[in-house]
Amino acid sequence: AIALVYSVFHTVEHKTTGRMSIMVRSIQTLAAAGVLATAMALSATPALSQQVTLKLHTFIPPPSNPVKTFLKPWTERIAKASNGRLKVQIYPSMQLGGKPPQLMDQVKDGIVDIIFSLPGYTAGRFPKLEVFELPFVHTDPVSSTLALQDFQAKHLKEEFKDYKVLLLHVHAGSMFMTKKKAITKLSDLKGLKIRTATRAGGWYLKSLGAVPIGAPLPQIPQMISKGVIEGAMLPFEIAPAIKMQELATHFTQLSGKQPRMNTSTFSLLMNKNSYAKLPADLKKVIDENSGRNIAQWAGQNWADIEVPAEKVMRSKSKNRFHTMPPSEVAKMKAAARPAIDRWLKQMKGKGVD
Repeated sequence: AIALVYSVFHTVEHKTTGRMSIMVRSIQTLAAAGVLATAMALSATPALSQQVTLKLHTFIPPPSNPVKTFLKPWTERIAKASNGRLKVQIYPSMQLGGKPPQLMDQVKDGIVDIIFSLPGYTAGRFPKLEVFELPFVHTDPVSSTLALQDFQAKHLKEEFKDYKVLLLHVHAGSMFMTKKKAITKLSDLKGLKIRTATRAGGWYLKSLGAVPIGAPLPQIPQMISKGVIEGAMLPFEIAPAIKMQELATHFTQLSGKQPRMNTSTFSLLMNKNSYAKLPADLKKVIDENSGRNIAQWAGQNWADIEVPAEKVMRSKSKNRFHTMPPSEVAKMKAAARPAIDRWLKQMKGKGVD
């Protein structure tokens, strides 16, 4: 349209008086201003409405409770708070390649933007964090997750200096799930090959007389089927994702209000450069959906999802459920002391109080 106006008046200019030439120059000036304004508007619009997509990588399988009840709702919160400008795309089951222990480096190196993983898969890399994974330290997922926020702020800045920490949390705590042998007393564990997710869990199992086998969650079904392990320490919530209702037969918890034996710490971490490149308003969206702002929700979620998952385990008539009596729990606590002392000795060696 601007070009057409310019063309018409340019033709008229040659056939009229000088006044018309002045009019033409005015039109030309307005046209040029219009072109500039239009160009500026077109270039500015994408910057204001541009959608940023972040890749979230995890070993957790798609149908699992953590994906359905936490990761997906969290990405929806991010999208809503940013009016659709910030999108987090979940890639479960290591779809972007690599193995679960490599997730920590993938996000640190910027191969992915965000990860959801267990720091314990990289044994010894986050030694201070391991205190929450020691036997009988954990109480419940809400209390332990809230405590983690305080502990992180005071003690974990150096260990996590290479990451933008979005959340550290725990699950409801582990129990024994075994294929053939029922565990109802401490002596039942002697020589039993049990999978654990963490180094601290391995120390604990060894102190109980069991044989600890460290492995990521996705390897459990094959390891049980091939006899590499005879059971695993797991919470109920993740068990349906790997079909433990079919793989295991015996499920053992501790008596009364006794907290579970131990827990695993989970991390939702972001690449520092991915965060730094975001505009200020999108950084605010991330910050308002991180740390203390979501810790209570996350902890309660991991408490809640135990209930339906336990029902899945009980849905198979073959399965048996056992409770470790108080006298045996006392023996387990006494036997577990070397695992705690081992961690304390390592901390002393690092000059950590």
